[in-house]
Amino acid sequence: MKLAPHLHRLGNDVVACYLIDTAEGITLVDAGLPGHWRDLQRELRSLGKSADDIRGLVLTHGDSDHIGFAERLRREHGVPVFVHAADAARARTGDKPKTPFGPMRLVPTLGFFGYSLSKNALRARYVGEVTEIADGDVLDLPGTPAIVGMPGHSPGSVAVHVPLADAVFVGDALTTRHVLTGRAGPQPAPFTDDPAQALASLDRIAGLTASWVLPGHGAPWRTSPAQVGEAVRKS
Repeated sequence: MKLAPHLHRLGNDVVACYLIDTAEGITLVDAGLPGHWRDLQRELRSLGKSADDIRGLVLTHGDSDHIGFAERLRREHGVPVFVHAADAARARTGDKPKTPFGPMRLVPTLGFFGYSLSKNALRARYVGEVTEIADGDVLDLPGTPAIVGMPGHSPGSVAVHVPLADAVFVGDALTTRHVLTGRAGPQPAPFTDDPAQALASLDRIAGLTASWVLPGHGAPWRTSPAQVGEAVRKS
């Protein structure tokens, strides 16, 4: 789905990832679930392009619902997969601490797990090889994505700022739709390693210029990054 010039979303408000289309090629941010591979192919066809036009995939963190088709893309098309060094093991092995589920409602929770199963969540493959990145890196990829460390949801969570797309991609640093309660609006994301650190990290994007703040779960959010921290803390 096209959101704006250069900016496309794959998936929906349950699980989403993003495509940045430029004259120099395509950069992806996150890889959703394995079944989003078909969504990717449809979006590429609509652009008259193919997976061979993808120059890189940047992960906001290494959780299984963000690495879905990453290994397939790397293995079949040679696309490099970038992830913060502190989440590299997570992306390669799935090793992560158990976190409390927190508040839940039956129907939204079943909807999340049902959608995940429909997108082949149980067939997720970890990433065989990653390129490690760090806070402050500017990647030599279409759109010139800049990396902002956002530890909290995971140690290596990052935001990805792409001025060309007028967007900052925040992964699970926040959500605009809680997958376990169905509650809409900006709020902390579930399954977070360190909730207090995650809230503090929201201030790290406050100085960025963008009109879109794009989470991995929930609706795209049209706002200034400067407003994000206060809005989430008030939720």
